[in-house]
Amino acid sequence: MPKKQRIKIANHSAEAALFTRRVLVIFLLISIAISALISNMYFLQVTSYKKYKTRSNENRIKVEPIPPTRGLIYDTNGIILAENKSVYSLKVVVKKASNLKNELKALTKLLSLTDLELNTFKKNNYRSKSFKSITIRTALSQKDVAVFTANRHHFKGFSIQADLQRYYRFGDTFTHVLGYVSKMNAKDKQRIEKNGEQRRYRGTNYIGKRGIEKYYESLLHGEPGQQQVEVNSWGKVIRTLSYTPPTPGKDIKLNIDLRLQLKAQQLLRNQRGSIVVINVNTGAVLTLLSNPSYDPNLFVQGMTIKQYDKLLQSRDRPLLNRATQGRYAPASTIKPEMALLALNTGVITEHTTINDPGWWIVPGSKRRFRDWKQWGHGTHVDVFQAIKQSCDTFFYKAAYQIGIDRINPFMEKFGFGKYSGIDLNEESYSIMPSRDWKNARFKKPWYDGDTVSIGIGQGYWTVTPIQLTKATAALATHGKVVKPTILQSVLSRNGSLPLPPEDYPSIILKNKNYWNIVLKGMYAVVSSPTGTGFRAFRTAYYTVAGKSGTAQVVAIKEGQHFTKYKVLLHRKDNALFVAFAPYENPEIAVTVILENAGGGSSKAAPMVRKILDEYFNNKNKKTSFH
Repeated sequence: MPKKQRIKIANHSAEAALFTRRVLVIFLLISIAISALISNMYFLQVTSYKKYKTRSNENRIKVEPIPPTRGLIYDTNGIILAENKSVYSLKVVVKKASNLKNELKALTKLLSLTDLELNTFKKNNYRSKSFKSITIRTALSQKDVAVFTANRHHFKGFSIQADLQRYYRFGDTFTHVLGYVSKMNAKDKQRIEKNGEQRRYRGTNYIGKRGIEKYYESLLHGEPGQQQVEVNSWGKVIRTLSYTPPTPGKDIKLNIDLRLQLKAQQLLRNQRGSIVVINVNTGAVLTLLSNPSYDPNLFVQGMTIKQYDKLLQSRDRPLLNRATQGRYAPASTIKPEMALLALNTGVITEHTTINDPGWWIVPGSKRRFRDWKQWGHGTHVDVFQAIKQSCDTFFYKAAYQIGIDRINPFMEKFGFGKYSGIDLNEESYSIMPSRDWKNARFKKPWYDGDTVSIGIGQGYWTVTPIQLTKATAALATHGKVVKPTILQSVLSRNGSLPLPPEDYPSIILKNKNYWNIVLKGMYAVVSSPTGTGFRAFRTAYYTVAGKSGTAQVVAIKEGQHFTKYKVLLHRKDNALFVAFAPYENPEIAVTVILENAGGGSSKAAPMVRKILDEYFNNKNKKTSFH
């Protein structure tokens, strides 16, 4: 007989109590969670409302800088020398690209992208926002634009955009005057940060590097604008909320005359050297040419390391501004200043004469200092003849009698041994030697022979072409020393704002007639049949005063045949010539220095003549240049 199963009777009261407890626990947990949520919402939306609203707006609203348009640069005739040219750039928004890696490979084949362009893009992409366009190539050629446009459907996110880029119309003609702009590097950014100009350069990638572009960067750059834009969570611009236009840089006009500059470049051709022309009364720099030069547009567009190394390592040193950085022995071009000093100190008078056998010996020694004219200039050589025929012997003796302690301070009044003050950063110091200078430099005393060499502009004495031109202008104006200035005026809507000329203390002599004595000698250099510059100027229709110079670039031992030595070494002398015109009422001073060209009278003087011809012909025509 099967066993009977026991039947459990449910305890409904216990089950109800258990259920109730569970419901209460769950309700309590839900209440706590809701309370925490409400408390947090209150904290976020009430207590911290201002804080998170600001953060929200910062994420939603972006302020984007708008770079200013760079000011234009004109020559004295109003011809544009540096402008902003519209160029086409290839850009990409990385976030929109389908397959960036493959598309870049295809573009490399299509447009021949360089490794430099690709590496630069990668660096910029690393630092960029997803929806910000990044430049791959600037200044696309018409062919590049056409090729890309035809294949544009293959490159999602890539586009061609128009930008403004600095452009120098005359290429290498004004390189050492204008300089160039180029992309900012780490040093530029550090300098900007140090000067507290970060806001001013927001959105700007280019900055003046050399020349006028760098010296007047504060004028040319302008002030950036800005726009407020609303973006989504991905950083993509949805709409523009406000727009503040940038303030363009100021346009400037230079004293440089395009016609004279072009003429100077034509004259130098493949010759290393420089030509400088200034207004003797104001210091306005009409021409400042250094040759060889280079195209500054290469620096704007960006050049390869190979291209830059070629410029840097060239034996002709095209990066050097010879007009302000080239240091040369002044040679006989400073004999007029030496004659003034000899007269002013009483070492000579207008009627003092010497006998010149072709050499001079320092009293108490046996060393002969030779004249450039081997057989000498004969008897009864006075200061007038000494300047006209460039008699070395006369100035050997005069310098020895004057002494270096009086030569140095007097020559410094003409600007020798000092910066000229020209408005360019690229200017080298030069040497106006003294006892203290030699002792500090070589730890040696000053010898009488050192002074004798200084008397004809050799030895330790060096000058830059701009210094020599400044000194010549001081001679022409009887001691008025001016500051060479390239900038003429700052242009504005209300007209130009000319810069007042800046003068230095005038050179005062004991007798004003000393100026006339010396300048008559310089006039005879080009007007007298026996003057060293007569051949170059004999047909000039205007009056000129000048002085030639032939500077040794190698030391020649005593007894060594001068001409033979030069030929053997293939090291010709530097050719120099300085002049001012008109003689009676001077307007301009000109300096030409040619490296390893030979004689100053035969090589440099004809170039000075052609520069003066160009100046007076243009002045007489009174026509504008287009």
